[in-house]
Formats: sequence, structure tokens, C-alpha cells
Amino acid sequence: LWLRVADRVQLVVGEFPAPTFDALYDGVRALPWADFIPFDGNIPVDGKTVKSKLTSLPAVQGMVKKAIVDTIGARHKRSVLPESGERYRVQVALLNDRATLTIDLSGDGLHRRGYRDLSVAAPIKETLGAGIMTLSRWRGDRPFADICCGSGTIPIEAALYALDAAPGLQRPFDSEKMGFIPQETWREARIEARDRFKRGLELDIYGSDLDPQAISLAERHARRAGVQNYIRWAVAPAREFEPGTEYGTVVSNPPYGERIGEMREVEDLYREMGHLYRRLPTWSWNIFTGHETFERFFDHAATRKRKLYNGKLRCDLFQYQGPRPPRAPRDTAPSP
Repeated sequence: LWLRVADRVQLVVGEFPAPTFDALYDGVRALPWADFIPFDGNIPVDGKTVKSKLTSLPAVQGMVKKAIVDTIGARHKRSVLPESGERYRVQVALLNDRATLTIDLSGDGLHRRGYRDLSVAAPIKETLGAGIMTLSRWRGDRPFADICCGSGTIPIEAALYALDAAPGLQRPFDSEKMGFIPQETWREARIEARDRFKRGLELDIYGSDLDPQAISLAERHARRAGVQNYIRWAVAPAREFEPGTEYGTVVSNPPYGERIGEMREVEDLYREMGHLYRRLPTWSWNIFTGHETFERFFDHAATRKRKLYNGKLRCDLFQYQGPRPPRAPRDTAPSP
């Protein structure tokens, strides 16, 4: 419910050596599946195998499924299970001949918050946007801007963070229907999440993009996320960003460029961003891009560079730490 960056949550049912199919069957068969999965549970089995003797994934999945069905069936004295009930997605992961068996508690990946139903081309996942925002060290007390915001993921995740809004509040999870987790536990967790939402805060969050359709989607997603009153949107090129405030934070995921014509446009954009950086000396900048020579066109060396992945694509978060805002002077007047 509260995880902003994790992809999913899995319950580890057991781990054991599995160099052969017999060892795999016996190991799975010995685990307490019937304590977690009811007689009518729907049991899809996913899997992966890395550096292990058992290389046929379909055969591995089939053996795991048979062992689970045999275990649950033995408790209920049945050889066939109906699988007509709720989903209990099992994963078998083989690494160096060692098996790890888990039950997925999430359902859809945790990046699916529930607010983004439409998107522009190549959007970043909500979990990645939240991670980049968190690494920027922005905590809601300064101006925040994404000047290449696309369909609005990064500003929306920033607003959810600053408002202490649970990112999973608007979506269901498979574990809400699993009998071994009390319904009352989930009910209390959701009540607490709604109570913690800090409505009424004054936030300075801005998102802009050249594409009017992207901004239209950003506004839609902000409404669906419940943060429409905390973000200002604009259709504007990055070079026209004029915050009128100091000591803010830019967090942005600009285009990377793939074709030659696009690459020239992207590099021109990076130059414009470098000009902005010089014009806004008190602002901190955090630019996430797959362009390896970003610093050359931005014309400044990053204070810190972090290696991250957008799916399978290697990217970098180029961070430029600005000065801290001055502390307010203390009132030294004597007490009456």
C-alpha cells in the first residue's frame, strides 16, 4: 500500500537445493502450501532459471504445479483441484541449482497506481519516477519543476509524496482476497492511509511539456490521483521556464533521441537546459536520461551521477546540487 519504488511484494514459502526434477518435486511437496492456498485457489505458476541444471522452464513450472496440487489435494483427499477461486500466483526461481518458491501478493506490478490509464510514447514507470524524485532529496518544502513532464508521472509522484498519500490507495491487491491475511488488517490499513493524506498543504509543483496532448493527459492523471489542486501545468518549451522563485528543484526525464534528426533536437534541448541552469544558480537539477554524453551538451559536470535502468535500458541520473536556502534569522528581541 505504501511502497513507492518496489515492483511487487512476494511471500517466500521456501528455499531448497533442486539439482534434479525429483529434488524439485520433493522440495515443493514438503512446503506448507495448504496453509496459504485454499482448496479452490487458482494457481498459475511463473518461473525463471539461471545457471541451473534444470533449464527447461515449462518442465520446471509443470513439476512445481504438480507438487503444489498434490500437497493441497492430500489435505483435502482429492487428486484434482477445481481452481475456481481467487488467484494465488506462484513463482519458482532457480539460481545455481537452488529453488526459491514464492506467492505473489501484489497482483499487477506496484507501478500501476491506478491513476494513469492513458499515456504518451515511452512513459517511465510510476515507481521509477518516484525513485528519481526521492533521490533528488526534495521533501515538499521547496519549489519543484519538471520541464519535460510528458503525461505527468514525476510531478504527480512528487505531490503524492509531499501529501503523504499512499501510492497504492486507489488500486486492489491480490493479497486482499487471500484468506491468510485478515480482512480487518487491510481495512485498517486503508483507513489509516486515507487519514494520513495531508489535504490543504500549499505546494509549489510545476509541470510543462511542448506537447498539448501530453499536458492534457497530465491534468487527467492528476485528477485521478487526487492531486489536481497541487500542480500547475503549462504547454511550453523548456527554455521558457521562468520560476520567479529561488532554491527550487528540477527533476526531469527529457527525450533521449534515437534517430539522427531526433538526436540533434535532443542535444539542442540539453544545451537549452544548460543555459537555464546558469540562469538559475540557486536551483538543484536532476536529469534522468539514457544519453551517455549529456554533460557535454549541458556544459556542466554533474555533482553526482547515478546509474539506473529504465526497463533494460541503462540510464543515468545526472545530479547538480544547488545551495541550501538561507535560514530565517532568529528573533533575538528580549522578552517583555
